[in-house]
Amino acid sequence: MKKALMAAIGAALIAATAACGSGPAPDGGGGGGDDGTITMGFSQVGAESGWRTANTKSVQEAAEAAGIDLKFSDANGKQENQISAIRSFIQQGVDVIAFSPVVRTGWDAVLQEAKNANIPVILTDRAVDTQVPDAFETFVGADFVDEGKRAGQWVVDQYQGQTQPVNIVVLEGTTGADPAIDRNTGFNEAIAVAPNLTVIASQTGDFTRSGGKQVMEAFLKANPDIDVVFAQNDDMGLGAVEAIQAAGKAPGEDIKIVAVDATNDGMSALAEGKFNFLVECNPLLGPQLMELAQQVVAGEPVPQRVVVPDQTFDQQQAIEALPSRQY
Repeated sequence: MKKALMAAIGAALIAATAACGSGPAPDGGGGGGDDGTITMGFSQVGAESGWRTANTKSVQEAAEAAGIDLKFSDANGKQENQISAIRSFIQQGVDVIAFSPVVRTGWDAVLQEAKNANIPVILTDRAVDTQVPDAFETFVGADFVDEGKRAGQWVVDQYQGQTQPVNIVVLEGTTGADPAIDRNTGFNEAIAVAPNLTVIASQTGDFTRSGGKQVMEAFLKANPDIDVVFAQNDDMGLGAVEAIQAAGKAPGEDIKIVAVDATNDGMSALAEGKFNFLVECNPLLGPQLMELAQQVVAGEPVPQRVVVPDQTFDQQQAIEALPSRQY
């Protein structure tokens, strides 16, 4: 009897111990809150352009519509600010982190920290180079190389059959940023088929209107015979318009301008003939980001890369599209 009683007590203790440790261990995020609400930490590059402003608005409105608790941080164009924000999100134990990287490299440490905390990461708009395996779940954004190719192809088509030299200047985005690197790659690949097309100067305008104006002023002083400007975003192109007009030339006529983004201001410049061609880069990524976040937190499989389709516009197409343009 005594032996049987001791055995029963031992079995009960073992069962109790097992029950105390049977719940899921805390993992720092990834499962949603107690009420099912997903908390997302989102780090934005900044507010350097009309495109970025529209992108931020899309993310914030989509989070509210999806019932996602959004913790938003503006990096003001500085990588160190983004890294600090991501570390703060990790400490807060958010369910998912999303960010649009200021530059392509330098993320290994903080991505490893998020991975160690079991918090999934989604890249928006811009990609990264990292040595951390499975550092992020998915990327949602445009194909920047293709955007550059479309811009370059327009220049090739514009001067097809001509043999005289065509002098091109490039207003580059932020040095080291994914779109600046990839749009350059695509543009150069496209114009390489035409030996008379030559990039005579290329410099960063940091994706800002003031930067585009300043760089274009320097280009005009150093190179009076410029035929084409490739602006890697609308804002730099609009800055170039100001510089060209101040130099007594007609943008869109004396100097042709092809740009990327197709924001409302850029489309208006195209409709007025100050731009000649626009390649769209759609900033309204919010709804897709929230859908991906919900799938990731639920443990559902997602595509490794979600590419947002873009259009191109000439002057007439811009005139027709402007009345219903959302950004």
